[in-house]
Order: sequence, then C-alpha cells, then structure tokens
Amino acid sequence: MENQFGRGVLMTPDSNLFVETAKNYCQLIEKIENNNPNWLSEVNSLLPRLHAAIAAHGWLASDSSLPFDVDLEARFELFSKLHKILGEQDAYWMEFDVAHDDQHKSGSLADDLTDIYCELKHGLALLDAEQDQGSIFSNWRKGYRLHWGKHLVDAERHLYELTTQSQ
Repeated sequence: MENQFGRGVLMTPDSNLFVETAKNYCQLIEKIENNNPNWLSEVNSLLPRLHAAIAAHGWLASDSSLPFDVDLEARFELFSKLHKILGEQDAYWMEFDVAHDDQHKSGSLADDLTDIYCELKHGLALLDAEQDQGSIFSNWRKGYRLHWGKHLVDAERHLYELTTQSQ
C-alpha cells in the first residue's frame, strides 16, 4: 500500500490521525511569520487535538527506543523567534511557583511550542524520507512520555490561562 508518507508504509487510522495532526501543528508553528492575529488562538485550538491524537494512538507503556536527536542551533533559532513574537505572553508560572516577581517565572510557551515542534518535525521528516515507521512512532512515543508531553500539558495550561484572562 502506498500513501503520502512513503511506499509500503501501512498506517492505521490512529497513526494517520496523529501524523496529520502533527503536520498541522508544524505548519502552524512555521506560519507564525505571517503575523496572523489569530495564530495563538489556532495553536490553542490545535494542541488539544494533538493531545487527543496521541492518546488515541494507544501508546505503549514500555518502549526501548531512543529519543530523536535535535538540531540545537535550529531549535534555538525557532525558540528565539517565538519568544520575541510572544513577548509578555511567553512566560508563565508553574503550579509550584510561589514567588510573585515577574522576573522569576519558570515556564516559557516559546520553549514548550519549540520542543513539541522539534520532535514532531524530525519524525515527519523521517517519514517523508521513508525511514522505518515503527522506529519513528516508537521514538515519538518515548519522546512524548519523557519530554514533549510535559511541554504539551504546560502549553495547554498556559494558553487556557491566557484565554480566560482576556475574557
């Protein structure tokens, strides 16, 4: 069976949903340069769908794969761009923070969005290059469980706070 992710790749409906949602997320992060005033609302709408897509995939509890390597220079470039564009909306308090000085906020939406993007984009590039699908999904699973899943939850929480504060 041939599909848009390479010859001979057999994707389940849950895998297709996850890949499509990951592609939508990466495209949304990449189009931030368009200065779309609704961009953050679109991110806020897409993150729960990404979360649902990964949950629907039925991630396994154990996984021996290694996380993807990240191009640190490209990651820093994207983080810097997002940090600058998000401005005052970037930093947020974590639940355990007790200080009330805005200079010591411990979370960064730019960091969250960047880490999610880097892991998803790398896996999508490997799918496009017709690499081993099982290994790619295994790496996504492990990365989600150990790293970018926390960023996903933190970003969703911060965007919820931004949305409720603006109403």
